[in-house]
Amino acid sequence: MTTTSTAFAELYGHAPEGVWAAPGRVNLIGEHTDYNDGFVLPIALPQTVRVQGRRRSDTLLRLHSSRTPGEVVELDVAELAPGRVKGWAAYPAAVVWTLRQAGHPVGGADLTFDSDVPAGAGLSSSAALECAVAIAYDGLYGLGLDARRLALLAQRAENEFVGVPCGIMDQMASMACRAGAALHLDTRDLSARHVPLDLAGAGLALLVIDTRVQHDLGDGAYAALRAGCERAAALLGLSALRDLSVAELPVTLPELPEELRPLVRHVVTENARVEQALAELDRRGPAALGPILTAGHASLRDDYRVSCPETDLAAATAVAAGALGARMTGGGFGGSVIALVETGVAEAVAEEVTAAFAAAGYAEPHIHTAIPSEGARRVA
Repeated sequence: MTTTSTAFAELYGHAPEGVWAAPGRVNLIGEHTDYNDGFVLPIALPQTVRVQGRRRSDTLLRLHSSRTPGEVVELDVAELAPGRVKGWAAYPAAVVWTLRQAGHPVGGADLTFDSDVPAGAGLSSSAALECAVAIAYDGLYGLGLDARRLALLAQRAENEFVGVPCGIMDQMASMACRAGAALHLDTRDLSARHVPLDLAGAGLALLVIDTRVQHDLGDGAYAALRAGCERAAALLGLSALRDLSVAELPVTLPELPEELRPLVRHVVTENARVEQALAELDRRGPAALGPILTAGHASLRDDYRVSCPETDLAAATAVAAGALGARMTGGGFGGSVIALVETGVAEAVAEEVTAAFAAAGYAEPHIHTAIPSEGARRVA
């Protein structure tokens, strides 16, 4: 029995039936496009949320996280409802509630969690938690649901129970990514292609610069952006902004209220950047992604306006220090920046960014390397 299994037994009085893991993600390109039926290109991270679990014969759901030692949250799954559970426990409770709402015959469970996915860093720790619970419950109750179905359930959990109107990218990345590949996903029909991404083989590394500016997608700003996109699509008579091309922007933008034009311009050009990135990966390899990443950051900063001084400084400093390209990743309002670098300059880029943060009086950033990794799976 492992140390964590021993801890589970000491906490609940019996051994777990299994261990499951779901990763965080970074998105190479395609930000704020998923709720506009657009395209995205994420990779899964090596960092995961791991859950040990055992099915119960009653409706009691017991939850414990290593990040809140000593606390065991106890809930009755029959009484779960949106708004009734607060804090981190709302995410696993949301998944169980959604499974039951969808008609799956699931009851209680004993679950423990540990994670090395940084929270609030724009690396999709919430989706990783949801997906870990979804795949664990699928295993514990023998539901036989595939990755796509589990991702949709996890998204519904976050939308309807937690109250964040997110798109499907984070959950699909956590559930469906493969090691050594990026996931090119059409969020309209969820058709996907695993695109080989051998960064080390190309002499490259992808740095993740966690600015340590915590972001919170539930504070209303994210919802306001989504509402703005949906309003623009409705005014244009489109089902989603995905149906607008770059070539149509000069004629279309003047038809919209001024405050909506930058949102539309970002979404439309970002979709084009995803397709450009896919073409460059096929044609010239990952080094060609650099300028696309940098252009994506400029669009998030100037049009979508979801960057912050720390992310802008990290991206600009990384490029000035020799990165091929850099951009904010995730929903914005803080979080992390990714920088594509040749391996020979990775350390120097990290040092330059750290020094720039110190000079600006910002907290020291956490910098690590992203390796395209496997999606959610049973690990024991």
